[in-house]
Order: sequence, then structure tokens, then C-alpha cells
Amino acid sequence: MRILVVAEHDQGALKGVTLSAVGFARALKDAEPEILLMGHQVGSLAEQLRRYGPVWVADHEALRLAAADRYAEIIRRVAAERQASMVVAAASTFSKDILPRAAALLDGTMGTDVVGVQEENGQLLFLRPVNAGSVVATVALMGEPKVLTLRASAFKSPEPGEPQEVHPIAVDPTSLPNLIEVVRRDSKTSSRPDVTEARVVVSGGRGVKNAEDFERIIGGLADVLHGGVGCSRALVDAGVTSNDLQVGQTGKIAAPDVYFAVGISGAVQHLAGMKDSKVVVVINKDPDAPAFEVADYGLVADLYQAVPELIQKLQPSP
Repeated sequence: MRILVVAEHDQGALKGVTLSAVGFARALKDAEPEILLMGHQVGSLAEQLRRYGPVWVADHEALRLAAADRYAEIIRRVAAERQASMVVAAASTFSKDILPRAAALLDGTMGTDVVGVQEENGQLLFLRPVNAGSVVATVALMGEPKVLTLRASAFKSPEPGEPQEVHPIAVDPTSLPNLIEVVRRDSKTSSRPDVTEARVVVSGGRGVKNAEDFERIIGGLADVLHGGVGCSRALVDAGVTSNDLQVGQTGKIAAPDVYFAVGISGAVQHLAGMKDSKVVVVINKDPDAPAFEVADYGLVADLYQAVPELIQKLQPSP
């Protein structure tokens, strides 16, 4: 079974979630994972990825930005040429934009946010959360190729092995669709890791009053722990934080070693985005907050008093 893993990167940096997708592919019986890398001047990324399997590289200026129509067409061509029975990528805004288009072009079957796989009577069945994670559905996909987005937190990254071959793909920009134009790409530079890849995540909720307090308290705790920063939808709706920090059903999925929920009540939509965290720490002045039900450690306290004290105690000694 040949599996094509679509690699994701951002401005020259490989996304760690890609290796989780490779881990999924390697775990399947009789699987032959291959990696597809698209972009411009991505030679260094190919060198990293070849330790995890053969790499097919589409490198061209026309692929510098991830225009969904062009990337989907490249996926279609490579999957068809390699006779891939499965195309997979980590579930992210990148894959959610591109893979459904590729599935349609391949006339394949689509499964999203997969968290597990099992075999029954020779058929692969895929597990995916529904109803904000309160139920896990078992899904059979009929036909090939099967196109999947995977929840990265559910699959371990594999150990690197001997370097495999890197195969360049000829790219003719005139043969690619040109229905989408990327006008510009807005992004904020940050020294903090993204919540999808951080080992520690500190998230703030409705209890944080304004943007300055969020940066001082939530950002301050994250920085002393070398962690990422997240938030609940309430803060996005209030204009306190940008939506790229949102954790939850309609935001990012975080599954770090330690997750701090600070001033977050614990609505089911938010819990759906962090319930796979190994250790959950809740700080909330409301002892009846639903977040305490999923907490490994809980502190009933005013975040404006408790978190600055915690930051002070965690500061390294001079």
C-alpha cells in the first residue's frame, strides 16, 4: 500500500506535524510511505525529510505560496503517477484548504481529523471525533485513493533512518491552474512556539480583561515556561486576541505535555481542542467552572493574583 504524505512547511521551517503524518503511514501494515514536498527553494527541507522516506520535490517559483488550486493539481499528478492508494497530511488550515480539492480531482474518498485506525476483515476503519469530541465515529471509506487529514497529536513522530532518494518533479507553470491569486500573506513573527507543536501551552479565557493583561499574564507565564500561547473563543470575539491563537473546536488542536487553562470556564467547544493534553492545569476563581472536571491540577484563585505569583516563583535564580 503506497501512501503519499504531503509535507507542510512555513517560510523554510518544516512543520513538526508532518512527521506525525509520516508516523501514521509507517504504522500501517504493508505501507510504503513516500513524501511530497512543494514550494520554492525547499532543498534543505528535502534533506531533512529524506531521513523519513523517499521524497518527491516540486520546487518552483509558481509554488512559493500555497495556492490551493496549484498544490492540489500537483498532488493529483504525483498521486496518480505513483499509484498511491492513500494521500495523507496533518489536519491544519493548510491541509483543510488543499486536500479536499485534491480528493475531488482524484475522485477519491475523504476522511478528516482522523485520530486512529483499525483493521476489520481486511478493511481499514478510521476513527474521528464528532460532536465536539464527545463521540468518536468509526468510518469506512469506500474506493481509492483515500485522502485523509490526521490529528497530529494522535500519532507519534518516527525515528529518522537512512537517507532515502530525493526525486525532483518537473513543474511547468503554464500547465497549472491559475484561478487563485495570493495577494499577500500577513503573519506575526513570534519567538514562541505554535500551540500545535509546543510542549507547554498557556491559554487565557474570559477572565482576562484586555490585551495588555493577556500579554503580561498569559504571555508572561508562557515565556517563563518556554511555551506557546493560546486563548478561548471568548477573547477572540471580544477583540482581545487574534483568531490565530484560538484553541478549540473552531480553532487549533493542542495536545502538549502541559496545558494551562487560565480564566477559561471550560465550554465543550474549547475542551475539544485540548482534551488530549497529557497534564491539564486549571486556574479559575469559579470553583464550579466545568474546566475543573478535566483538570489534573486545579487552583481556585483570581488569575490576576495567582499567575503573577507563579511567574515570580518560576523565574530562574539570578
